Amino acid sequence: MRERHRVLLVTAAVLFLSVLVWFNYAAVLPQVVDDWGLSGTQAGVLFGAFQAGYLVAILPAGWLADRYSPRWVIAVGASGTALPSLAFAAVAEGAVLGTALRFCSGLFVAGVYVPGMRFISDWFPERVRGRALGAYIGTFELGSGLAFVSATAVTQITGWRFAIAVTSVGALLVSPLVVRSTRDASNRAQPQSGFDWSLLENRTYLLATGVYAWHNWELFGVRSWMLAFLVATPAFAATGSSLLPGVLVGAMIVASGVGNVLGGWLSDRVGRPIVLAVGLGSSAAISAVIGLLGALSRAVLIVLILIYGLVLALDSAPTSTLVTEVVSEERVGSALSLQSLAGFSTTIVSPIVFGLALDRGGYAAAFPTLAAGAVLGLLFVGGLAVKRAS
Repeated sequence: MRERHRVLLVTAAVLFLSVLVWFNYAAVLPQVVDDWGLSGTQAGVLFGAFQAGYLVAILPAGWLADRYSPRWVIAVGASGTALPSLAFAAVAEGAVLGTALRFCSGLFVAGVYVPGMRFISDWFPERVRGRALGAYIGTFELGSGLAFVSATAVTQITGWRFAIAVTSVGALLVSPLVVRSTRDASNRAQPQSGFDWSLLENRTYLLATGVYAWHNWELFGVRSWMLAFLVATPAFAATGSSLLPGVLVGAMIVASGVGNVLGGWLSDRVGRPIVLAVGLGSSAAISAVIGLLGALSRAVLIVLILIYGLVLALDSAPTSTLVTEVVSEERVGSALSLQSLAGFSTTIVSPIVFGLALDRGGYAAAFPTLAAGAVLGLLFVGGLAVKRAS
């Protein structure tokens, strides 16, 4: 195996096992609520604590990946993600300690995701970087979907605590692998101290960050509400269970992993802006109308949802790859971190806007709020095309 492919495989494995921790709480949420007697607000705070920890730590994590060896940052990040989650499974008994432990896991997972992109960018040249980052980011989607499916299945057999533990321990066990079986790229740019404020003067970088922010507005809005939408449709409501809709949501997220790989590969061949436009345009079209399609048959809905998952992620890898190409090599980690901060900040807002529209006009009014985000992303893609043509 070529060394750079081993780097990709190991780094993707660490991300996959860390992402299981990211989403395992969502999979066991009903059981935790019943066990601890949580209010809806408390349950939501527990969910948001992980995101908050990630947002707090993402810029320092990117700086550390630029300044020091990314593989050590990744190893520490994976271990730090797993340990609080294992403590959550073992000793947490209520909202206060549970929130603190989820926040700590979120802090450390920031040391896995973006530093992993920096590490892979060091090893893969631009001509094949899109497909490499597509495979890596696709692992995030795969872990997201399988976390939901696996934790739900284990909970049915042994309870939610064991499900959290099983989906957490892998990140702890695999973290030494990235240190022992990989090394830093020989052509790694020399690190520099301090934040590079010139990033904020780089118009192409800012346009790519805008694309990513609005991409996440749509993507995470869909993921937050898709299960509730499916349960409310006649085709799935007739089953009297949320199991089949839950499995479909997991399959949809896995399809997004395929979309990441496909988007990265295509962007290497036909160019980043073209794939960005196709991905955002396709997802916007589905988001605009899917709220009107709840009466479709189950088979048609299943096909539509899987296609939706695929196109929602087509633009993710090309956007991050573009960032690595338009900033100096020694600042890639910081640039990706700032992009991630902007992108994940919108994930806090879009589900709330969706909910407000849902209260006033139902799903037919709510899903277009997500389409609007994709359309705004397309405007930033247009700016990229103009910039490249000039």
